[in-house]
Amino acid sequence: MTSRRNHSRRARDIAGFGLIELMVALVLGLLITGAAISVFLSNRQTYRTTENLGRVQESARVAFELMSRDVREAGGFPCARNLPVGNVLENQAANWYTQWSGGIEGVDGAFANGNPANRVANTDAVELKSGATGGVTVTSHNATSAQFKVNTVNHDLHDGDIVMVCDYRQGSIVQVTNAQPGTNETVVHNPGGGVAVPGNCTKGLGVPVDCSNPLGTAYTYGVNSMVAKLHASRWYIGTNGNNNRALYRQSLRTVGGAATAVSEEVTEGVRDMQITYLLPGNAAYVNAGAVGARWNEVLAARIELTLESPEAVGTDGNPLQRTLVHTVSLRNRSS
Repeated sequence: MTSRRNHSRRARDIAGFGLIELMVALVLGLLITGAAISVFLSNRQTYRTTENLGRVQESARVAFELMSRDVREAGGFPCARNLPVGNVLENQAANWYTQWSGGIEGVDGAFANGNPANRVANTDAVELKSGATGGVTVTSHNATSAQFKVNTVNHDLHDGDIVMVCDYRQGSIVQVTNAQPGTNETVVHNPGGGVAVPGNCTKGLGVPVDCSNPLGTAYTYGVNSMVAKLHASRWYIGTNGNNNRALYRQSLRTVGGAATAVSEEVTEGVRDMQITYLLPGNAAYVNAGAVGARWNEVLAARIELTLESPEAVGTDGNPLQRTLVHTVSLRNRSS
């Protein structure tokens, strides 16, 4: 009798789970697995959102940092503020970078001269020019032979470079026609054709400019005058090779002795740019159309960028968008 009970107990012990028990275990396992997957997906979405938001903020930081440098220096001279400027470049109207209009000029629509082919319509843009920081010092200037002697052979000035020359009375925009950096301290600015394009209309660098004869308006820059490369750039929203909107910078370069404009993508994901400007006596910033002929009076620019995340991680299934604003004062016009 005892042996039979022990056998029955052993049979029950090795019988395993029944169907109902197995189904309950499977349901509990599925619930735990589902909860784990839900937590994983939630964390993954949070990570993607945070990562994309970080990329938007990084793009904004890069855009504002680089753009602010150009805006801050707009209209600046290596020597002094608000100097009269004589521009002796040939055919100035042909290219935006050969003109001088006070250092800053914005547009609500297309640029009047050389609108970039990939520019996005209905976005603002701005054109900026200044005497590059640094430069070299003049030790002597022979106006008749159109030659500067500078204080070092390591002047980094090349044939075709457009430069700004200045002292504390005036400034001149002129193109280098002959220079040998690393070898010779002489920098030549002869008129006419040759290696430099567009070239100079006269040797005379005085104000007002007279292009009617090769000697023009005579002016000799004295010792300690400055020669610096002209810094010219345009900032705009363009479409890149991936058919996405991006912030672009078009800048003045010298290629084979010719001045030319080169466009480079700064950061992707910038959907829109709107810029307003502060004029003396105004309580509010105004758009480019309201500035009119007063660009040489602009004190500051208010830049508004709308940025978009690379991925569609918003709660509505669309990319995240953020609009950020940065105000930049023009250094040479601040009190």
